[in-house]
Amino acid sequence: MNALLLSVHILGAIIFIGPVTIATSLFPRYARLALEHRGRPNGADTSAVELLHRISRVYAVLGLSVPVFGVATAAGMGVLGDTWLIVSMALTLAAALLLALVLLPGQVAAMTVLRVERMPGESAATLPAAAPAAAGGVVASGLARLGMASGVFALIWSVVVVLMIVRPGSTTGV
Repeated sequence: MNALLLSVHILGAIIFIGPVTIATSLFPRYARLALEHRGRPNGADTSAVELLHRISRVYAVLGLSVPVFGVATAAGMGVLGDTWLIVSMALTLAAALLLALVLLPGQVAAMTVLRVERMPGESAATLPAAAPAAAGGVVASGLARLGMASGVFALIWSVVVVLMIVRPGSTTGV
């Protein structure tokens, strides 16, 4: 049973946590590109930004299964009290909070600014020229913070993966 739980835990981490990590790291880049094109006659294409946000949001929810199976695996293996696992769980909580409180709301804020509400028949060319520039400064600084936060998010997951493989104090010889 432990092998099955561990397999589901690892597959969940690869299939659910991996895409969230990639999507959150790509989001600032594509949001910057959309911001650069905002105010041009054809407007900004925000489809990539919206897709990356959707991936981040949906896979974040699916990713909740990873710690559940991880705790079940650890309980079955009798390692719930091991320091490496406690540190991994604390880092997982930190990553989840960073995603829920910084990354996802930051993505929503950036998408809100990027969307231009137009009246029927109005084109991007009729919008005030200062509007994109004024919003751009606010979004650019937010995107820089979002990029940094996504880097920290990826770093946290990297440390968790190393802890899961190395397992300090393990008698497996790895």
